[in-house]
Amino acid sequence: MTARISRPAKTAMQSGKAKSDRWLLEFVPEYPGQVDPLMGWSGTVDMQTQVKLWFASRDEAIAYAARHGIAAQVEEPQDAKRRVMSYSDNFKCNRIGSWTH
Repeated sequence: MTARISRPAKTAMQSGKAKSDRWLLEFVPEYPGQVDPLMGWSGTVDMQTQVKLWFASRDEAIAYAARHGIAAQVEEPQDAKRRVMSYSDNFKCNRIGSWTH
């Protein structure tokens, strides 16, 4: 029973940074998924893959895993590299690429 501790990136539907500082502990699947022969639905016999625990900090998640004897692997987050650009930069004469206006 191993778990992964990570801080998930925000979804494409989020514009702000709300709830992006939480840490997630989720279990790694031990058994492969199965396809139901009649309906074609996918399923699994591993019920721990449905458990997702949220924590306020990385240290809380690690402490929880240690307290309950769960082998955990911590994945450090990679922050996005943003290019700061203003609206007027779209109309500069020396911009790279062809002029489209």
